[in-house]
Amino acid sequence: MMFRTLATTALATTLLAGPSQALDLSAMSPEERAAFGAQVREYLLENPEVIIEAVNILEQRQAQAEAQQDVQLVAANSTEIFNDGYSWVGGNPEGDITLVEFMDYRCGYCRRAVPEVAKLLQDDGNIRFIVKEFPILGEASVLASRFAIATLIVAGDEAYGQIHDALMEFTGDITEVTLARIGEGLALDVEAIKAEMNSDEVTRRITETRALAQRLNISGTPSFVLETEMLRGFLPADQMQHVVDALREERS
Repeated sequence: MMFRTLATTALATTLLAGPSQALDLSAMSPEERAAFGAQVREYLLENPEVIIEAVNILEQRQAQAEAQQDVQLVAANSTEIFNDGYSWVGGNPEGDITLVEFMDYRCGYCRRAVPEVAKLLQDDGNIRFIVKEFPILGEASVLASRFAIATLIVAGDEAYGQIHDALMEFTGDITEVTLARIGEGLALDVEAIKAEMNSDEVTRRITETRALAQRLNISGTPSFVLETEMLRGFLPADQMQHVVDALREERS
């Protein structure tokens, strides 16, 4: 009975404690280890909630470790994320919080994020918003990004904003013909944009953004960087606002 009590206590300690407090089975004799193993099984069958509790603790620790790693990744790549010199900047350019989105025009979740991001920017009014062209869903995605980036180079920020919104709303096949029609509908110089699409500069911007995403362990869209934090995936406006409010509170 005494060994059973010791085994039960040791098991609970092993499941719930950190690695430094883990049980040293090597200190036991073969007979003690066998008895302990039997007691472990009996204890877990009688108290399965201990497993759930231990798994929850492990998941919390993993989430904290991943969040800390993301903070370090953002800090190490902050210039490329927030001030690369070529990504489009919207929202409030002088805002006290910066939100960066890695997006793809053919990404369904990116489309879902559009009204949520717009609501966040409008309701808050003090957020700087940066768009990172990150085409990962095939050649049509690359074609759309080339057209959008070329528009930014040829026609400037306002024209890019129009093309960006139009491409996010467009649900048909993305081809050079459909892109030209979209551009013509916005009264843009489509021929000049098409001439720029395959330039070295457009290629450089896409290549550098892809390399940045790789360094940040970003493999899907939409992915966001909100100041020091990574938000991997679609989030409603109210959840992003909650993160923004928490960041501001940390600064005060």
